[in-house]
Amino acid sequence: MTVASHPTAWAAVADHLRHLGTRAVFGLPGDDMALLGELERTDTRVVLCRDQRNALFMATGYALAAGRPGVCVIGKGPALTNALTGLLEARSAAAPLLLIADGTRLDRLGTGAFQELDQLTAVRPFVKWAVRVDHAERLPAALEKAAALAVNGTPGPVYLELAEQIAADPVPRTGPWRPVRAQRPGPDPDALAATADRIAAARRPLLLVGGGARHRNTGRRIERFAELLGAGLFTTASGRGTVAEDHPLYCGVSGLYTAAPMDALWREADLVIALGSRLEETATFGWPDEAAELPVVQAVLGEESLVLERPGDHVLGDVGRTVDGWTGLLAGHRPGDGWPERVGAVRAALAQRAADRAEEAGKRVPEGAVPVSRVLTALDRVVPADRVLVQENGLQDMWSYFFPHTTLGAGAGSVVPSEQTPLGFGAAAAVGVRLAEPAGRPVVAVVGDGAFNLFRAELPTVADAGAAVLYLVLDNGGYGWLQSNLDRVCGPDSRFAFTVPRPTGTEGLARAYGCDYRRVTAADELDAALSAAWQQVAGGTTAVVEIAVALPDTPPGMSGSAGDFPEREGTA
Repeated sequence: MTVASHPTAWAAVADHLRHLGTRAVFGLPGDDMALLGELERTDTRVVLCRDQRNALFMATGYALAAGRPGVCVIGKGPALTNALTGLLEARSAAAPLLLIADGTRLDRLGTGAFQELDQLTAVRPFVKWAVRVDHAERLPAALEKAAALAVNGTPGPVYLELAEQIAADPVPRTGPWRPVRAQRPGPDPDALAATADRIAAARRPLLLVGGGARHRNTGRRIERFAELLGAGLFTTASGRGTVAEDHPLYCGVSGLYTAAPMDALWREADLVIALGSRLEETATFGWPDEAAELPVVQAVLGEESLVLERPGDHVLGDVGRTVDGWTGLLAGHRPGDGWPERVGAVRAALAQRAADRAEEAGKRVPEGAVPVSRVLTALDRVVPADRVLVQENGLQDMWSYFFPHTTLGAGAGSVVPSEQTPLGFGAAAAVGVRLAEPAGRPVVAVVGDGAFNLFRAELPTVADAGAAVLYLVLDNGGYGWLQSNLDRVCGPDSRFAFTVPRPTGTEGLARAYGCDYRRVTAADELDAALSAAWQQVAGGTTAVVEIAVALPDTPPGMSGSAGDFPEREGTA
């Protein structure tokens, strides 16, 4: 029985987006403007992008920050292939996202139609589910299933293609839209009890918090669990912002971003409890070489995230409910003798090492450039502590991954690229983060000049969207990580170059689109420049602060680049 009818397919899509509570839609629609015509009559913000990849990045940033689906709308053919990098990142980041695309008319398939592409085949490796809707009456069920799959299980992107022939057809609906909510299943009691016994037996545990714990740390349950165990508390890069980094048990970011003396804890630990982490290579880089030396108890929502190369055990279920279950079963547990004190002592040693490392790095920076550590401390002084830090993953901006050079307290947030690290993600995602967060919360993007240059075409998008972001652009003349690898192979006199000192041209573009712009070439200019830029952002204007940095200013723990990963400094 029909209880509702929408005049067109795009009217049904617009109504379902309203039902989802979508506050922003990102994209670059195809030639059919019917969806925009429907959204014109709503209060949904529409961010019209210049590039489909950036639109996906923005929607991913929105989804990660908001904890609800990001929505992106594109055309067909090359519009879809342009979007695939963004889908790859959304899938790797486990971001709930709905991508809606045009599709060639059913009666024109296989005829060489304009922008015809087998889009389902192209997109399936990048999404949780892909569907093409050829009949209007099937659209409501497809929309509801897409939303349910995006937010349930391990979250991720889904793809819905509307065939052109149904765009103007009426869409009958046989019931109200179903509620869209993530179901968070509790862990199996037997698995919970068995793993609790294993945790209880550990005397030197470490707790690793991954991106799957995002939005699941209600009441600071994870920090309380760490205190119960006396466990050193690490995050993965994507898990940052979940726990308070000013907590006395917090030790930094695991793997690639763990510097001496914190790396000693990984050699001394007898158990890792991994919450919402796939244990990807960047998170486990530098762990003991022999897998059998460090068992892992892994708690994840989806079985596809299990990693079983190491001894240990696993629990499938919501991270929050799993932590609560363990906390109840381990009530009265006493931490291993001396382990919390050992964690505290190494944490104190790291603070001194970080100060020394920042001073050493500053000596390697030539005149006309600024030590990145000084940029981070100035940011800490100038911008309120509840800021959301959005990052890239280049050579100099990697400084911001290292604790305590950057410390995110209980009120702070973080969005970083996944292990895919697509260039330009952070610069674009910051726009989505800004639109997901409350109006007064600062959003700061720390990005390299190479990444920002890929994003600059979206500056008019930023201006049109009214998304006030503070961009700190670390300018080393191009692609610093690639240059450092090239120098290692070819030496300083190579005829090839990835970095060249030259004017960036950012000032003209930024000012042309109404953004505030400043350039800093000396450390003593930082506070004044950042303060003035932050005042602009607080007033609703995006600000770009371009900061000259130097290639030798390598992040902590790195003695040089070596392909995908760095050579480590000597361990302590």
